[in-house]
Amino acid sequence: MKLRDLITDEERWEIEPSDLRALLDHRDEAPFLLIDCRESDEHADWRIGGDILMPLSNFPSEVATHLDNETLPLIVYCHHGIRSLQATQYLRVQGHAKTFSLRGGIDAWDRNTQR
Repeated sequence: MKLRDLITDEERWEIEPSDLRALLDHRDEAPFLLIDCRESDEHADWRIGGDILMPLSNFPSEVATHLDNETLPLIVYCHHGIRSLQATQYLRVQGHAKTFSLRGGIDAWDRNTQR
């Protein structure tokens, strides 16, 4: 599967940690926004990097502030992938069809992508 296909398949709701690693390594070929929907204290302690903090506790306001006319695909993550699926659902309802949750969250990212 081509990198661009990973973030344009609207039937897909989640993306694997290994796929996110490939996307981050080749972000110029397939640009996207990475969104952390955890709370600020969680973000300060542990994050993927190159992301936008948009806590789920204040998500509608954060979306209005950060994603008003955004057309890039969005990848959302949290700790275990539950809040990011909620955020993904919200964003898709708001018209961001190319939004995906990181399967297993940053916990799975840490277990599966360390080099």
